[in-house]
Amino acid sequence: MKAVVIREFGARPQIETLPDPEPAPDGVVVKIGATGVCRSDWHGWMGHDPTIELPHVPGHELAGTIVEVGKDVRRWEKGDRVTVPFVAGCGHCHECASGNQHVCDDQFQPGFNAWGSFAEYAALRYADGNLVALPEGMGYDTAASLGCRFVTSFRAVVDKGRVSAGEWVAIHGCGGVGLSAIMIAAAAGARVVAVDITDDKLELARSLGAEFTVNASDDYPPKAIIEITGGGAHLSIDALGSTKTFQNSIRSLRTRGRHVQVGLMLGDHAKPVAPMARVIAYELEIHGSHGMQAFRYDAAFNMIRAGLLDPERMIGQRLTLEQSIDALAGMDGATTAGIPVVTAF
Repeated sequence: MKAVVIREFGARPQIETLPDPEPAPDGVVVKIGATGVCRSDWHGWMGHDPTIELPHVPGHELAGTIVEVGKDVRRWEKGDRVTVPFVAGCGHCHECASGNQHVCDDQFQPGFNAWGSFAEYAALRYADGNLVALPEGMGYDTAASLGCRFVTSFRAVVDKGRVSAGEWVAIHGCGGVGLSAIMIAAAAGARVVAVDITDDKLELARSLGAEFTVNASDDYPPKAIIEITGGGAHLSIDALGSTKTFQNSIRSLRTRGRHVQVGLMLGDHAKPVAPMARVIAYELEIHGSHGMQAFRYDAAFNMIRAGLLDPERMIGQRLTLEQSIDALAGMDGATTAGIPVVTAF
């Protein structure tokens, strides 16, 4: 198969021809129809994830068709159209038994602790408990855009953030995670303030449901948000993952507000200083949110079927596998609006 291969952290990956994967007894092999290019892949390429062993194939936002099935798999067959959460639970540990497969102690993560989807094929473990059937009519590109950013945002806004209609929600960072969170929060009836440093992303944020926008290059986000909302956001989400956006998100909250950290805090941002005096005085909540369980996809799919959510609108560039290398390398700087998705292999 053709695949993007990382042989040295931080060095430019190359397209190589590798042996086609075989399924584990509890797994399947999927022919990749589309895969997203995510900033988490950039972190992996830079060596920020200790689970990655070289050589490595990145990619964790995927959708495709099953072409091989392991001998122990019971729920899936060749030809099934599927996607998978970027964290697949083992199905046997305490967290899986309690319904929290996304924080499984023995998790399978394509693109991190296993080869991923920047390739023609990917082998996936724990298939019976983690694969998700694609709704009829949903394209692979749309399904791939759900895989990390959209469902991660869904859990952050709905499950962890406990969003309610009429609440003010601030979203810091209008990349794929942030744009997804904006659409989801607006669909839930919240009033959304979007924060970014580029006008094109803020324009897209407005089209997806943001009622107000703040350009962080021109304004101090906490001050602007407190003024817009008349006291601060009820829920604020750091969708980027930096010391500045983390602190700004907390400082944007009103009394007893809720901060949800979705953007990964790695590298130089792994140990940010939290404004704890404000957290205590305002009785703020700070939550981490990491992915979403396979069984929760139906909640998002139901909102898509009802026309409340339209994730296809967030797709940006459609790329070839070769073009994904430049897209990956550019993930640490200013990126184009929308979610880049590889659709040609």
